[in-house]
Amino acid sequence: MEITLALIKPHVMRNTIAFAAIKQLIKDNFTILDSKEVYITKGLSELFYAEHKGKFFYNRLTTFMASGPCYAFILQSKDCIAKWRTLMGPTKVFKAVHAHPGCIRALYGLSDTRNACHGSDSSTAAFKEIAILFPDFIKDNVSENS
Repeated sequence: MEITLALIKPHVMRNTIAFAAIKQLIKDNFTILDSKEVYITKGLSELFYAEHKGKFFYNRLTTFMASGPCYAFILQSKDCIAKWRTLMGPTKVFKAVHAHPGCIRALYGLSDTRNACHGSDSSTAAFKEIAILFPDFIKDNVSENS
Protein backbone atom coordinates (compact mmCIF):
# COMPACT_ATOMS: atom_id res chain seq x y z
CA MET A 1 0.00 0.00 0.00
CA GLU A 2 1.15 3.47 -0.86
CA ILE A 3 0.69 6.68 1.13
CA THR A 4 0.49 10.32 0.10
CA LEU A 5 -0.21 13.74 1.48
CA ALA A 6 -3.39 15.55 0.49
CA LEU A 7 -3.63 19.23 1.39
CA ILE A 8 -6.80 21.30 1.07
CA LYS A 9 -5.99 24.95 0.42
CA PRO A 10 -7.30 27.98 2.38
CA HIS A 11 -10.04 29.19 0.02
CA VAL A 12 -11.67 25.73 0.06
CA MET A 13 -11.57 25.68 3.86
CA ARG A 14 -13.70 28.84 3.79
CA ASN A 15 -16.28 27.07 1.59
CA THR A 16 -17.87 24.55 3.97
CA ILE A 17 -19.88 22.82 1.21
CA ALA A 18 -16.80 22.31 -0.98
CA PHE A 19 -14.71 21.14 1.97
CA ALA A 20 -17.39 18.63 3.03
CA ALA A 21 -17.64 17.27 -0.53
CA ILE A 22 -13.87 16.79 -0.79
CA LYS A 23 -13.68 15.14 2.65
CA GLN A 24 -16.41 12.69 1.58
CA LEU A 25 -14.59 11.95 -1.67
CA ILE A 26 -11.44 11.22 0.33
CA LYS A 27 -13.31 8.97 2.79
CA ASP A 28 -14.86 7.05 -0.12
CA ASN A 29 -11.52 6.39 -1.84
CA PHE A 30 -8.79 6.12 0.79
CA THR A 31 -7.88 4.98 4.25
CA ILE A 32 -7.13 8.13 6.26
CA LEU A 33 -4.10 7.47 8.46
CA ASP A 34 -4.13 10.94 10.01
CA SER A 35 -5.67 14.35 9.36
CA LYS A 36 -5.68 17.77 10.93
CA GLU A 37 -6.23 21.45 10.36
CA VAL A 38 -2.90 23.18 9.84
CA TYR A 39 -1.84 26.79 9.86
CA ILE A 40 0.93 27.08 7.33
CA THR A 41 3.11 30.04 8.17
CA LYS A 42 5.05 31.83 5.45
CA GLY A 43 8.22 30.10 6.68
CA LEU A 44 6.59 26.67 6.67
CA SER A 45 5.17 27.36 3.22
CA GLU A 46 8.64 28.31 1.97
CA LEU A 47 10.00 25.00 3.31
CA PHE A 48 7.10 23.02 1.86
CA TYR A 49 7.41 24.58 -1.61
CA ALA A 50 11.24 24.94 -1.61
CA GLU A 51 11.56 23.19 -5.00
CA HIS A 52 9.63 26.08 -6.57
CA LYS A 53 11.88 28.84 -5.18
CA GLY A 54 12.86 31.23 -7.95
CA LYS A 55 9.81 30.45 -10.09
CA PHE A 56 7.50 33.32 -11.01
CA PHE A 57 4.62 32.01 -8.85
CA TYR A 58 6.63 31.16 -5.72
CA ASN A 59 5.89 34.31 -3.67
CA ARG A 60 2.21 34.30 -4.67
CA LEU A 61 1.91 30.62 -3.68
CA THR A 62 3.72 30.86 -0.34
CA THR A 63 1.79 34.00 0.60
CA PHE A 64 -1.54 32.42 -0.34
CA MET A 65 -0.85 29.24 1.62
CA ALA A 66 -0.26 31.36 4.73
CA SER A 67 -3.55 33.26 4.24
CA GLY A 68 -5.67 30.92 6.33
CA PRO A 69 -6.00 27.39 7.65
CA CYS A 70 -5.47 24.38 5.41
CA TYR A 71 -6.45 20.79 6.04
CA ALA A 72 -3.93 17.98 5.67
CA PHE A 73 -4.55 14.26 5.26
CA ILE A 74 -2.21 11.28 5.14
CA LEU A 75 -3.94 8.92 2.72
CA GLN A 76 -3.32 5.26 2.02
CA SER A 77 -4.52 2.97 -0.76
CA LYS A 78 -3.28 0.93 -3.67
CA ASP A 79 -1.72 3.38 -6.17
CA CYS A 80 -2.56 6.18 -3.74
CA ILE A 81 -0.49 8.94 -5.36
CA ALA A 82 -1.88 8.37 -8.85
CA LYS A 83 -5.43 7.98 -7.52
CA TRP A 84 -5.32 11.26 -5.54
CA ARG A 85 -3.71 13.12 -8.44
CA THR A 86 -6.45 11.86 -10.79
CA LEU A 87 -9.18 13.01 -8.39
CA MET A 88 -7.49 16.43 -8.09
CA GLY A 89 -7.10 16.84 -11.86
CA PRO A 90 -4.64 19.06 -13.72
CA THR A 91 -2.78 21.77 -11.78
CA LYS A 92 -3.96 24.45 -14.19
CA VAL A 93 -7.61 25.16 -13.45
CA PHE A 94 -8.41 26.22 -17.02
CA LYS A 95 -7.20 22.84 -18.29
CA ALA A 96 -9.05 21.03 -15.50
CA VAL A 97 -12.35 22.76 -16.34
CA HIS A 98 -12.11 21.85 -20.02
CA ALA A 99 -10.42 18.44 -19.95
CA HIS A 100 -11.63 16.98 -16.60
CA PRO A 101 -14.78 18.90 -15.59
CA GLY A 102 -15.66 16.62 -12.67
CA CYS A 103 -12.29 16.77 -10.90
CA ILE A 104 -11.70 18.69 -7.65
CA ARG A 105 -9.72 21.49 -9.28
CA ALA A 106 -12.33 22.01 -12.00
CA LEU A 107 -15.09 22.21 -9.40
CA TYR A 108 -13.36 24.25 -6.67
CA GLY A 109 -10.19 25.76 -8.14
CA LEU A 110 -10.06 29.50 -8.78
CA SER A 111 -6.63 29.93 -10.38
CA ASP A 112 -3.38 28.05 -10.80
CA THR A 113 -2.31 29.11 -7.29
CA ARG A 114 -5.77 28.74 -5.75
CA ASN A 115 -6.34 25.36 -7.37
CA ALA A 116 -8.11 23.85 -4.34
CA CYS A 117 -5.65 21.16 -3.26
CA HIS A 118 -2.15 19.76 -3.29
CA GLY A 119 -0.95 16.20 -3.67
CA SER A 120 2.51 14.73 -3.51
CA ASP A 121 3.92 13.77 -6.91
CA SER A 122 6.07 10.84 -5.73
CA SER A 123 6.71 8.64 -2.70
CA THR A 124 9.84 10.66 -1.93
CA ALA A 125 7.87 13.92 -1.99
CA ALA A 126 5.07 12.35 0.06
CA PHE A 127 7.41 11.34 2.88
CA LYS A 128 9.13 14.76 2.83
CA GLU A 129 5.83 16.67 2.91
CA ILE A 130 4.29 14.39 5.54
CA ALA A 131 7.37 14.93 7.74
CA ILE A 132 6.89 18.71 7.46
CA LEU A 133 3.17 18.72 8.37
CA PHE A 134 3.03 15.60 10.58
CA PRO A 135 6.41 15.54 12.33
CA ASP A 136 5.30 12.79 14.75
CA PHE A 137 4.10 10.43 11.99
CA ILE A 138 6.12 7.22 11.92
CA LYS A 139 6.07 5.70 8.45
CA ASP A 140 7.26 2.34 9.84
CA ASN A 141 3.83 1.96 11.45
CA VAL A 142 2.07 2.02 8.07
CA SER A 143 0.40 -1.29 7.35
CA GLU A 144 1.31 -2.87 4.01
CA ASN A 145 -2.08 -4.61 3.86
CA SER A 146 -4.54 -1.89 4.82
